Amino acid sequence: MGCLFCNIVEKKIPAAIVHEDEHTLAFRDINPVAPTHVLVIPKKHVAAMHDTSPADAELLGRLFTAANGVARELGLVDKGYRLVVNDGADGGQSVFHVHVHVLGGRSLAWPPG
Repeated sequence: MGCLFCNIVEKKIPAAIVHEDEHTLAFRDINPVAPTHVLVIPKKHVAAMHDTSPADAELLGRLFTAANGVARELGLVDKGYRLVVNDGADGGQSVFHVHVHVLGGRSLAWPPG
């Protein structure tokens, strides 16, 4: 079956999509940790942040621009929101396809974990 997120991109697995463009896809997390919890992924498979290189700068820029747009669309900008990228197993990454968590809708504590 391959990468879970690649299967969502290919529409083999359903997801509650909130944004899609040529390069990125955003969908609601099935295990939300905040009232708003959306995952934003590049459509191109990159397993982890530590696998990126300077050649991925445009892809990463598009990813964070899409995350900002999702936050704006979902009304999170006025009160604030958090963007989280987990890298590797010890960093909390459970799906090995680069993704940004957009979290908001309540006050978020610090430190996060």
